[in-house]
Amino acid sequence: MADALWPYVFIVVAGWLATDIWRWLGVVAGNRIDENSETMNWVRAVATALVAAVIAKLIVYPTGELEGSPIWLRVGAVAAGAVAFFAFRRHQLLGIVVAIGTLAAGLYVLGT
Repeated sequence: MADALWPYVFIVVAGWLATDIWRWLGVVAGNRIDENSETMNWVRAVATALVAAVIAKLIVYPTGELEGSPIWLRVGAVAAGAVAFFAFRRHQLLGIVVAIGTLAAGLYVLGT
């Protein structure tokens, strides 16, 4: 039985080492960067761009359950979430809940 578990242990340890080192280096480097510096502004811009790219990919090229939903529903759910986000003083959780709720309601109505 122990021989069968070694590949999984290796995957967990190797995966942890590969990502955790970069997290710690980020923490060490981040503590030395001024929050108002151009470097930090660049880091924020790159992080925001990556999140936007992932969301755009989910909308335009969905996989799994979203693949069966029409694009107008996916775009409408994001728009409803954005409206709620801005209408309620940039409340992130509310924007997310409204977007997910709109998508879920649309999928329910369409029967998918």
